Amino acid sequence: MTAASTTTADFEKDVLQADGPVLVDFWAVWCGPCRMVSPVLDQIQEENPEKIKIVKVNVDENPELAMKYQITSIPAMKLFKGGENVTTIIGAKPKQAIEQDLAPFI
Repeated sequence: MTAASTTTADFEKDVLQADGPVLVDFWAVWCGPCRMVSPVLDQIQEENPEKIKIVKVNVDENPELAMKYQITSIPAMKLFKGGENVTTIIGAKPKQAIEQDLAPFI
């Protein structure tokens, strides 16, 4: 199961109103580090389907979301719980490091 995509139109339903934690991966097609972290996030999603939902936001296609959440560099991942941004992970990291960042929330 790979991470789903969301858009400005669906962000509230997919992320802010979701039950449980949602990790939003802000990325772009031209971003090499984003392409490196994508399979890692897919693995985390596959291994924790009941604990966390991971969605991707293409910053080029959804610039208003990137502005709203102050995305200045990508990859940037923001974890939302109960509609609130509870933690932010910046940059491509190995799976173990991302899992450590997410551990308090899943």
